[in-house]
Order: sequence, then C-alpha cells, then structure tokens
Amino acid sequence: MSFTTEPIDVDADVLAHLPVDAAIVLQTGQRLTLPGPMVWHAWGPVEGSVVVLLHGGSGSWMHWIRNIAPLVAQGRRVLAVDLPGFGDSAAPLHGGDVDALIEPLHAAWQLLKRPDVASTFVGFSFGGMTAALWLAAYPEDAAQLVMVGSPGLGLTVPDRIALKGWRHLPNEAMQAEAHRHNLMALMLRHEDSLDALAMAVHTANVKRDRMPRRRLSSTPIVVTALPRIRCPLHVVFGEWDALYKGRWLEVEAMFKAKAPHLASWQLVPDSGHWVQYERADAFQLALLACTADTAALSPNK
Repeated sequence: MSFTTEPIDVDADVLAHLPVDAAIVLQTGQRLTLPGPMVWHAWGPVEGSVVVLLHGGSGSWMHWIRNIAPLVAQGRRVLAVDLPGFGDSAAPLHGGDVDALIEPLHAAWQLLKRPDVASTFVGFSFGGMTAALWLAAYPEDAAQLVMVGSPGLGLTVPDRIALKGWRHLPNEAMQAEAHRHNLMALMLRHEDSLDALAMAVHTANVKRDRMPRRRLSSTPIVVTALPRIRCPLHVVFGEWDALYKGRWLEVEAMFKAKAPHLASWQLVPDSGHWVQYERADAFQLALLACTADTAALSPNK
C-alpha cells in the first residue's frame, strides 16, 4: 500500500479569517491521501520530532487551526488526520463509533511513521478517546500521549446544556443560530471566543460528519483502556470544560488510579472544552511542557 501527496487546500471561508502569518504556514502543508480513503495533513520539517493531532467529534484537522503554526515554529513535524467518518476521510468499512477507527488508523500509521523519530499523539475530545484506545491496542505506536478534554470516563454533569439539531432547519441563518448555541453549550466558555473563525471552522466541520450516532463517549471506555497504555500520559482540560465542570477532583483521582504512566495533569484556566482554540497561547505552553521530553528523544533535534 502507498499514499499520494498534493498541496493542501484550506477552506476559503476559514482562510479568510486567519491571521496572515498563520495562513501562510497552513498553506505550506501537504494533503496525504491513504487507502480508505483516509486524509492526513502534514507541515513542518520532515526531520522534526513528530506530533500527531487527532480532532474531536464532528470535527476535522481544523480543530487545531490555531495550534499548527506554533508547533511548526518549534521545529515540529505536524501530522493532523481527518479521522475516518469526518472531514475528507471516508467512513470506516465496519462500525460507526470510536472502536471502528483503531485498526484503520494503526494501518495508516504504518505507512507514515518514522521508526527513528519519537512521536507524540495529541487527541482532543473524541480524538483523545480514539488515541487512548489506539495506544491501548498498539502501545508501540507512540512515545507519548496527550489527552485533551477526553470523554469516555463514565461521568456526567447534571446541568449540561443540550445541543440542538441543525440539519433539518430550512435556511442558513437558522442553522447558524443552532451552531452558535452548540458552540457555547459545549465548546467555548466565553461569548467573545465565538468569533468568525470559530464559526467558519465549525460550520465546515459539521457538514462533513458521517458518524452521527456515536454513543461510546458516554461510557467508561477510556477508563478501561488506561491501564494498557504504556507510554507517558499527559492530561489537559479546560477549567470550564462542559463535560466535567465541578467534577475535577473525581476526574483527576480517576486518572491517577487507572493510568499507571500518568506523567502530568493540567487545567488550563478560563477556558472551555475547545481549550486549544479558546486559550491557544496557554494551551501551547501546556503542550510544550508535555512534549519537551519527546523532542529530546529525537536524534535529529
């Protein structure tokens, strides 16, 4: 098996709302099409230490839109996948939830990984759950794991605001209002974080979600996977993450009890679930602390 490479094509509506310097970096990327088809995106020096970014549910690589340029500036090789069933990747052949993604992702990684360079997997939300299951099944695939805002802990918050459906709505204005509601209900803490870029990314992402009936995120599927993860595990949440707000003592205790290689636990202040977007600078510092050891492991850094 092999893959094809072509220049990246960033959504025009998204590109229009990016700072010029970030837009320039993003447009230097490559689009990698693997069997499936499954689409990955790559930036940065080939010889750099590798960071693999896994996006959240109803998302795409653009969940990391504010984080890629800073990682490239640090000399990282950045690979951001559109998970099967999302973005430009086809749905998995079998199954419709996170457990159906592990085998195709592992197979894709065999084509992309460089055995001489240490890799860190960074998974956001559904992507954090995916990465945990992936490394529980194939511990050799990464040197470190960073889980950001991961569900799958079997915990609930009684006052969480329900999301609104939007596909049935008759016009774009009504759909946009539903998108704004959902972003504030789940993803963001502050109204001023819901800017034109956030709306453009979210709107482009949700239209391409082909796995709408996911249910495993409400189960303790991650808790059962944690004991099988052999690499150092770093955990990052936004302080006001809607998934677990008010239950941080329980969440932290669970990770400490179940993850034998827990290396760090961080709450990023004044941020919601989409912490890497809402507080990009603070998140970048948190991620830098997590990945410093991996960068040192690379013989090319």
